Amino acid sequence: MEPFIFAQGRVPLLVSMPHPGTYIPESLASDLTEEARGLPDTDWHVPRLYDFLDEMGASVLVATHSRYVIDLNRDPDGTPLYPGASNTELCPTALFSDRPIYLPGKAPSPADIDVRRGSVWAPYHHQLHQELQRLRARFGVAILLDAHSIRSEVPRFFEGRLPDLNLGTSDGAAAHPELAARLLARCRQDDRYTSVLNGRFKGGYITRHYGRPGDGIHAVQLELSERIYMQEDVPYAFDQALAGQLRPLIKSLVSLMDEWATTAR
Repeated sequence: MEPFIFAQGRVPLLVSMPHPGTYIPESLASDLTEEARGLPDTDWHVPRLYDFLDEMGASVLVATHSRYVIDLNRDPDGTPLYPGASNTELCPTALFSDRPIYLPGKAPSPADIDVRRGSVWAPYHHQLHQELQRLRARFGVAILLDAHSIRSEVPRFFEGRLPDLNLGTSDGAAAHPELAARLLARCRQDDRYTSVLNGRFKGGYITRHYGRPGDGIHAVQLELSERIYMQEDVPYAFDQALAGQLRPLIKSLVSLMDEWATTAR
């Protein structure tokens, strides 16, 4: 299984989806707990929710492997995203529920992590880097949207219910503040959903590493609460009615990013 699926677009926007993958190599699956084999922490149905990207001309990079193999949105050297808080590792060992991913004695060794870093993490990031450079060279600016979703309530990471739409720009370091402000304003025009900028989710490694506004690359993470487009519990079903309500808003955010890129050139 190749580590990603990539489609090159025609506008200065790349949408990265590092966590919808469900592929687990057979050699690894036998090491996982029964609960982990159900892949509960997947960013379920994100490519389906963003099914309009091709017609809009955006480049799209989608991971195929589960985050339990290796987390593409973590620093390759294992530096935690949120020091002092609960964090998942580059090769996570605990579910979001804080229960174990691996059977006793089966957690990955440093050598295992090195193999996964080289075979899965590195190719994804090479493609991401190359496409951003291509976009910037062609258009003078590149916009990166890192698309995610998560359960609306995960006590391990945050108290209470998460806002529906969570924009992150690493507290303004990863994208121009005008772009972030416009995205937040657009979210707040739809009173069916709650929204926040740089709240609990400020952007993961991808947003923080690649967002370089001074160099013409602007990165924004959008973390969606799963409750607004799907069933949060097994079988994690896509809710066509909810998704149909949400999709126009997401599409308008993508359009806004593309339009903003035109003015920023």
